[in-house]
Amino acid sequence: MTNAAPPSSASPAASPPSCGGASGLIGVTVAWASAARQVQLARLQLPADATLAQAVQASGLLQGLPENARAALAYGIWGRPCAPGAALQDGDRVEIWRPLRVDPKRARRERFASQGARTAGLFARRRPGGKAGY
Repeated sequence: MTNAAPPSSASPAASPPSCGGASGLIGVTVAWASAARQVQLARLQLPADATLAQAVQASGLLQGLPENARAALAYGIWGRPCAPGAALQDGDRVEIWRPLRVDPKRARRERFASQGARTAGLFARRRPGGKAGY
């Protein structure tokens, strides 16, 4: 009688599958907000050596955008700015960012000026009977 392993058991030489799977593909998501509160997502399977620029091209989200508008866009992976040649990993979220319409500091200053000094920020909710300026 021989001590052969049953056919259902894995051999010790077999290695566990990698994150990209046996086919050498990685899964990434490309996110693009064409306007406020209008997010478009594209889930893609790309080769393991894919770059950010290849993911954006493969998503097709920027098809109708003119070339001069594409030049003003910025790109990132999970909220961090990245160059178009950045390598991707399995599970990455590629983000396409539009340029800001208004500088955030300027918008805050304008809101503060329109609301007044005593109706915004820390001074808006003073407790009754509290000291002035605290």
